[in-house]
Amino acid sequence: MTAHATDYTWFEQRYPIPGAAHCLTLVEGITADELLRRFGALPGREVTGLDAVVAAWETFDDGEDEEAEARIEPEDDRLLVAVTELDGWAVVVEVFGYLGSLPDVIRRLADGTRLVSHFRNAVAVDHFNWWEQGSCRLQFEPLFPTQRHGSDADAPGVPALLTACGFQLDGESHDLHTEAAFALAERLTDVRLTPERLEAATFRIGYAPTR
Repeated sequence: MTAHATDYTWFEQRYPIPGAAHCLTLVEGITADELLRRFGALPGREVTGLDAVVAAWETFDDGEDEEAEARIEPEDDRLLVAVTELDGWAVVVEVFGYLGSLPDVIRRLADGTRLVSHFRNAVAVDHFNWWEQGSCRLQFEPLFPTQRHGSDADAPGVPALLTACGFQLDGESHDLHTEAAFALAERLTDVRLTPERLEAATFRIGYAPTR
């Protein structure tokens, strides 16, 4: 894959709400239902397309998932997660969510497999994670790509890979750092996201605990 940040400028334009704050997580070789189980999520309805996921997030607790929502206690704090399957990976979209960026959650999701996630919130706090077989290979903030952690943080090919994705390692510019995270995720997973693929995808909605 030769993905670059400029290949993903459409995401915020096409989807302004998740473009402002999201967490996307990809886990290799498991089903959507298994990923919801690893989240500890209550499974809900299926919807088609990311627009429908955003609508479900906007109307959380509206009774559309009556059976699932009836099992959520008032004190039970949960976030909506939407899972689909693409190219051998389970793909999670969290609108204004963050669970796929938490180390304790990542360990559960990545058990026995590979995981790539990238997160940003509405004030541009961001994280990128690449885990494999229970250990972190690469973790950094896309705004600060020279400050890296993990077993591959200082691997010889990593600076060239990040530069090829569009990260600015000279610290002089932060342009398209979120889009570069999308590009890096594509290069690590071979899963290309496009508006057409996201709108054709069937997502299983789930309600995952925040603790």
